[in-house]
Formats: sequence, C-alpha cells, structure tokens
Amino acid sequence: MEPPEDREGRSFVEVINEKYSPENFPYRRGPGMGVVVVPTAGLQGSPMKDRLNLPSVLVLNNCGISKAGDQAEIAAFCAHVMELDLSHNNLQDWHEISKITSSIPNLEFLNLSSNPLAGTSLEPQCAEAFSRVRRLVLNNTQISWDTVMLLTQKIPELEELFLCLNEYSSVSSSSVACPTLRLLHITDNSLHDWAEVCKFGSMFPSLDTLIMANNNLASIQDNKDIVARLFPNLRSINLNNSDLNRWEDIEKLNFFPKLEEVRLQGIPLLQAYTNAERRNLMIAQLPSVSHLNGSVVTDSEREDAERFFIRHYLDCPEKELPYRYHSLVTKYGKLEPLAEIDLRPRCRAQVKVHYEEKVEQTSAPPGAADQLT
Repeated sequence: MEPPEDREGRSFVEVINEKYSPENFPYRRGPGMGVVVVPTAGLQGSPMKDRLNLPSVLVLNNCGISKAGDQAEIAAFCAHVMELDLSHNNLQDWHEISKITSSIPNLEFLNLSSNPLAGTSLEPQCAEAFSRVRRLVLNNTQISWDTVMLLTQKIPELEELFLCLNEYSSVSSSSVACPTLRLLHITDNSLHDWAEVCKFGSMFPSLDTLIMANNNLASIQDNKDIVARLFPNLRSINLNNSDLNRWEDIEKLNFFPKLEEVRLQGIPLLQAYTNAERRNLMIAQLPSVSHLNGSVVTDSEREDAERFFIRHYLDCPEKELPYRYHSLVTKYGKLEPLAEIDLRPRCRAQVKVHYEEKVEQTSAPPGAADQLT
C-alpha cells in the first residue's frame, strides 16, 4: 500500500496513532500491549487516544515517515518496544531518527533500510541515541562508511550489522574495534579486493558469520598465519556469486581455524563441473566444513567425496597435483579407477533356429529367441 501523499512528510507519532489506535488495531492479548495514558499537562491536546495497542515489535515500513514528532509522546507509548522497522520511509535526517531511538529505552532491533540517508552527516551526540541497539539494518541507505564506523563505536553491544546494497567498493579501517559484532551481512556491494575484507577482521575480532554474496571478490591472498590472526572466530562464510577462479583460493578457506559452514555457489571456478562433481570436489578440499551450501556433510558423503577426489586427479601431472591430493592418498592409498560396467541391453543376439531337421544360426534383437521357442 502506498503511503499517503504529504509534501511535508508524516511524523512517527502520527503514524503510530493511526496504525495502532483501538479502531484500527483492537486490543488483544499476546504480543500486543494496551498502553493506558493518564492525562497530564504535557499530553493535553495529544492526538493520541486514551489507549493505544502497541506491540513490542513495531512495523512501520512504507508509511511516509520523515520526522519524529513529540518525544514525550513517543516515550509514553513506546517504553516497552524492543523492535522497530522503519524501512522504506523518507527519513533523511539523523537528528530526527535519534529523537525516535532515544525515546525508546528498550530498543534492541532497528531497521532503517531504504531510507534516503546518502550524504547525511551523523553527529557523535546523535549516534549515542542508538547505544542500546543490538541488531542494526542499514541496507540500501548509501550511508558512508565513516558513518557506519561511528555507529559501531557508539553502540557498545552491537551483535548484528546489515549493510547490503550500499555500493561499497572499499572500506576504511577504524582505530576502535567493535568487539561484540558476530554477524556482518554485506551482500550486493562491489568488494573485490581481499585487502578490504581483511579490514573486517581487524574491526570485528569476534566475527562469527560473514555474508558477502554477490560481491566481486577475486582471490584470497594472505597466508595461514595472517588469516588465522584476523578471523580467529569465523564459523560461517557466504561467498556465493563471487569471482573466485582458482582451487588455491578454496584451499585457503582451511586457514580459518573455526570455519564450519561455507556457501560457494555461482563462482566461475565450478562452472565446468556437474553438480555432483562440484559438491564432491568442494567437500574433499574442505575437511573441517560440516555444512556446504546449506546441506549437512555426512561421514559417508565425505569418504565418497575424498575417494572421488583421488580418482579425479589420477592422470594429473605430479607438479600440478593439489596439496590435498597427497594427504588423501596417505589416508586411502592410491586408488585404481572405478571399473566401467555397461548394464545396457545388447542390441543384437545370436540365435539358432530349429525347423524340422534344419538348424540355422542368425542374429536377432534381444528377446527374439524367446518368441521363437
């Protein structure tokens, strides 16, 4: 539904009054919370009704919101709110956004996706209004990386950060790390240089999950010691639709000491293989990975994949054999090629035709002899 047209924009207060009034959002038990307001001098003449039914999760996306409204009213009605979705609105002033967030004391999740925040500046004092947020979504806002860094510095317990569709081709390092961040979702940008990815390790030392699908990452360039130092806690990585084109880069994923989950679909390296070949080769190359492309790797599947890997490289010149080949030969021995067995029916059969005292031998399609018996 398109938001109502309003050249001056609508306020956060106006929208929650409209959406969550008793007429539009009747009181109910469960996630909803009836908020009873005792009339005070500060709220005289308020457009709010005596009761609003605000749930702890407010979804106010695509409502034409461009400003906060009265902060006292926000504080009165949103004291219990924990999650707030303000995506696809017209918020373009951090001062107005900070008025909203500073008036919601229990706010843990904030979604500002698709608000026009490009080129807007965030003052440090305004950034402090986001200090209680644990999960922050800034997809398709085109905010600067400097603004991102300021927010991470002012949010002491930030755990999840979403920065998709922001056209980042490079990022700058920060002298102040964000030690609490566990998930960084930065898909659909233009990050192609491994040096940029390394900065995430320095800035977010506790990073557990890195989702950077649909970027242009071309290679993993560091050695084992550097990767292990930068990403000591990384457990899951998504590199779908990147530009990885060498098996050496896949081998380097083993440098991440705690990596268990990998997604690697749509990369140029695997285009020449069948689906079964891709999975077998990837599993064999990544001995510590327990989930590949969303599927669990079982023990029997791993053994089959490792045996397949050995046979796949049987005719490869010694100097071109991958490192993993030698470790698997140590484990299983140098396997012989699988025997090729053709179980298709023969096209012709030799039959003897007995007629009276005559016997003639001829060829016929399979089954013809049975028909002549």
